[in-house]
Amino acid sequence: MTKAANRRVLETLPFNDRTDFEDAQRGFIAGVPGNALKDEQGKVTFDLKTVQVPTEGPAPDVMNPSLWRISQLNSFAGLFKVTDRIYQARNLDIANVTFIEGDTGVIVMDPAIATSAARNAVELYFAHRPRKPITAVIYTHSHADHFGGVGAVISREDVAAGKVKVIAPAGFTEEAVSENVYAGNAMLRRTMYMGGGGLGRGPGAGQTLGSALGISGATDPLTLITPTDSITETGQKMTIDGLEFEFLMAPGSEAPSEMHFYISALKALCTAENACHTLHNFYTLRGAKTRDSSKWVKYLNQTLEMWGDQAEVLYAPHQWPVWGNANIRKHIENYRDAFKFIHDRSLHLANAGYTMPEIGELVKLPPELEKNWATRGYYGTVSHDARAVYNFYLGYFSENPAELEPLPPIQAAPRYVELMGGPEALLDKAQKAYDAGDYRWAAQILQHLVLAQPENQNARYLQADAFEQLGYQSEAATWRNIYFAGAQELRDGLPKEAPGLAASPDMAKALPIEMAFDFLGIQIDSDKAAGKSITINFEVDGKEKRSLTLRNRVLNHSNKPATSPDLTVKGSTAAVVAALMSGKSGENSGLSFDGNQTALSELLGLTTTPPFLFPIVTRPAWKG
Repeated sequence: MTKAANRRVLETLPFNDRTDFEDAQRGFIAGVPGNALKDEQGKVTFDLKTVQVPTEGPAPDVMNPSLWRISQLNSFAGLFKVTDRIYQARNLDIANVTFIEGDTGVIVMDPAIATSAARNAVELYFAHRPRKPITAVIYTHSHADHFGGVGAVISREDVAAGKVKVIAPAGFTEEAVSENVYAGNAMLRRTMYMGGGGLGRGPGAGQTLGSALGISGATDPLTLITPTDSITETGQKMTIDGLEFEFLMAPGSEAPSEMHFYISALKALCTAENACHTLHNFYTLRGAKTRDSSKWVKYLNQTLEMWGDQAEVLYAPHQWPVWGNANIRKHIENYRDAFKFIHDRSLHLANAGYTMPEIGELVKLPPELEKNWATRGYYGTVSHDARAVYNFYLGYFSENPAELEPLPPIQAAPRYVELMGGPEALLDKAQKAYDAGDYRWAAQILQHLVLAQPENQNARYLQADAFEQLGYQSEAATWRNIYFAGAQELRDGLPKEAPGLAASPDMAKALPIEMAFDFLGIQIDSDKAAGKSITINFEVDGKEKRSLTLRNRVLNHSNKPATSPDLTVKGSTAAVVAALMSGKSGENSGLSFDGNQTALSELLGLTTTPPFLFPIVTRPAWKG
């Protein structure tokens, strides 16, 4: 069944069009020495060959041919010339590192997610271009794969001394930090599914090559150097190392804080992550706020209006550029139209009474857009993007009373198993569905048996088999990763280690104090807090006065001090944030206390840190 499904893909898409292969190799200068990332001592830290596939030849049976094609394109790794004064290090990481040559130095755009990748990108660039100082860093938006490696590119000392500017769209720091804090534990755990972080590298069964935006690379702790300059409005211009940049604000598109920009002297346009070579997410499967696709469409239209008749090269922090004005206009227009079609068609069906699952099944791109390689569903998909449109406007509820207060899956599962005739009967039905190639149905009904009887190995293994077949057929790298990660958990249990980027001291340092207060409230264990009443004032940086009050098992904060606090804590923002985030008040933490010092220890003792490696498919999630 899987082989036949994948053969049909070969018959429906224009695989004879090799334009992208020509563009992905255009301007190639050199690969990374040894095709591997190395640390400062020369030790190999990541072998790039593990995420590369042959760039000629057919797809293996265990991979959708269209996904194989984008994986081939993401296998061209090294330093590339985009145009005069613009170079990119591609496929050393999920994101490109872009180098823009100013009059006196080099401007680095989006320095990857991993410090090891960023360091090797800089070394590769300077091995082939004149060595000059890095004069600025530009973050196009607030996602970690566009700033996490910055600590290997510039130093805080040079930024503080005014030697290097760090430029970002307004709201960057707040959005960059908040996404990794409030729901960060769940989001990062889910990222292990969507990104395939716990899978082996490669194109085989149960392996990952990445998310199709780029390779699945190193996972170093994130670094973050906060911006020195913010872009606040569309049309704003800034001269950076002799080059004039004009900006377009695009908040609430692919990221809450995002911007496009144009360098007129180079006729070079950057659309951040808003027009890549894959259909993007209106809702990202790792979990995040649903995105407003109508805004996304508006920003692409604005981009065409501002620079569409001028640009001669379009480059982005993912994948390869587009050259030629006509090609650029067509690329952006097709991207815009695919988004607009999904948005409008989903709402058309919603207004006719169709529900979210139905819309995910019914919305299909028209033939004019379906064969456009740049909007194939490698990262986002039409199915989950269409459902995201419904959710954005109408939420999760269909208005059917039967869905108003459904039993949670863990409570409903035993009843479904009984309804289907018991475990053996359900397993028999699932096996027949699997044998008939009806893998979606097999996986769906087995969910009830696995939840009802998590120790039932036959159910677990059969559901894992169904997940794998669905993964083999998936055009979306993200869906393939999720299916394989689920199969792995069913067979082998939970991963043994968390990814390296789960630990990030830099993110905690950049946390505004209001977010630290919010985070502490999220961590409060309501059972532990029963009957407790605690009020603490904070004097921060010698001037700001705030208060925290625990009452009714809820922690509230105010910008005004309380009149009768149990304790007043004085110290720097960094010291206060460190104490709240670590869960320890500490006598030597740079804080001073006036009043009942145990009040802070007692408050911090009412928190519970949820486990990171919680189960997703094998048993109900941790409760607390």
